[in-house]
Amino acid sequence: MALSSSSPIRHHASHRTAAAAIAAATLRERHASSLINIPATLSSLLHLHHERKPDDHSVGFPPPAIGRNTPTVSPKEDIFSLFPEIHGHADWSPLLNPLHPWLRREIIKYGEFAQATYDAFDFNPLSEFCGSCLYGRHRLLDKLGLARNGYRVSKYVYAMSHVKLPRWLERSLHADAWSTESNWMGYVAVSDDAESRRIGCRDIVVAWRGTIAPTEWFKDVQGKLEPLGDARADVMVEHGFLGVYTSKSDRTRYNKTSASEQVMEEIERLVSHYRQRGEEVSLTITGHSLGGALALLNAHEAASTIPDLPISVISFGGPRVGNVAFGEKLKEMNVKVLRVVVKQDMVPKVPGILFNEGLKRFEHVTGTLESVYTHVGLELGLDVSSSPYLKHGLDVAGFHKLETYLHLVDGFLSSDKEFRRNARRDVALVNKTSGMLRDELHIPPRWAQAANKGMVRNAYGRWVKPAREPEDIPSPYREEAQL
Repeated sequence: MALSSSSPIRHHASHRTAAAAIAAATLRERHASSLINIPATLSSLLHLHHERKPDDHSVGFPPPAIGRNTPTVSPKEDIFSLFPEIHGHADWSPLLNPLHPWLRREIIKYGEFAQATYDAFDFNPLSEFCGSCLYGRHRLLDKLGLARNGYRVSKYVYAMSHVKLPRWLERSLHADAWSTESNWMGYVAVSDDAESRRIGCRDIVVAWRGTIAPTEWFKDVQGKLEPLGDARADVMVEHGFLGVYTSKSDRTRYNKTSASEQVMEEIERLVSHYRQRGEEVSLTITGHSLGGALALLNAHEAASTIPDLPISVISFGGPRVGNVAFGEKLKEMNVKVLRVVVKQDMVPKVPGILFNEGLKRFEHVTGTLESVYTHVGLELGLDVSSSPYLKHGLDVAGFHKLETYLHLVDGFLSSDKEFRRNARRDVALVNKTSGMLRDELHIPPRWAQAANKGMVRNAYGRWVKPAREPEDIPSPYREEAQL
């Protein structure tokens, strides 16, 4: 936050009165326009603000390249020639700035896999299935329009936590809840034959669900580092993230084994199966917000367990997870990490708002700081102000939405170029659960909602909550993976 070098004692009283009036008017305006109860100083402290640019009407709404009759996806291209760079052990750096179109489409593909964990999650606290997936795993990608990506889901992953995290895990208020402790936390999927030929390998994907309430991070992230249990005793991670990843209980139906044990069992099974067939296998782990943190923990465990497996992490709006030693260990094990970060999003700034990797430049004075949080891997930096479609106000929740991220990735060319005019992804998706789009687009905010809040009229004319299809009812016995 910029501070004036002049002394307030030297100001004339009238100047103070005028300044006070301006400040009061500004506060009233902020209070009237704000939808989120966050102090204005928080924006400056975390650098969430961005300069309001004059509305550029020369672009047109919508631009010619994004009309109603324009396909929302680009034709698939064979990208196996870039297998080492995109899915193999080689570095992403040469493909990031400018962003290679093939890598852009892969980033969006994995981002949509992460978005599926929100779109298919039952958030309704009045539902007996709150906290579960709305669909059985055989129907998940098809119901969400993602079957075109050429993957099939082989296993669902459930998590619980012994750490008190009130907004990270959802709870049902129904007396006959499917589970009182567990949440559906993601899934494992694997590429089919056609997709495997296109990308150059058999790709195993793990998609982790995150959080949608960024303002809760300041209450829920306690910033306590604890040892990961690595061979290196100095490797430490945030204890809340580790709790979600490793918690289990014999009292539960879905977490007699932890999320860690569930996902690793399936990864090892799939890797063994396809390697026995002589295939090149890769592991790509993705997640948004809390899901990005779980992705890094998952990558560390997979790299420690399965030798010579190409492992990539593509996270969106992920927080810091561990200390310097944790980052060094991931690099030592050749885990590739790409962090997609929106400049205005506050979640990637925690934990460690003040004490983070920025202190590294003082190590010649302080020595190595083992308990300081640090980010891992490469960063693809995005800016809300780069898009002509987005509003230029403060919207902390909107900045963190995954759909905002995917919109900005789709339009990103390079750090010194304007928003891509031939971007294809449907901009209406940005307003699915937010109000980030400019009013000129006439797309209603938060338009994604169930008709009649999910109620239907039965044969007797009564409004009732419909029963789920049998396949969509969660069952610990149905979660057994089948090839």
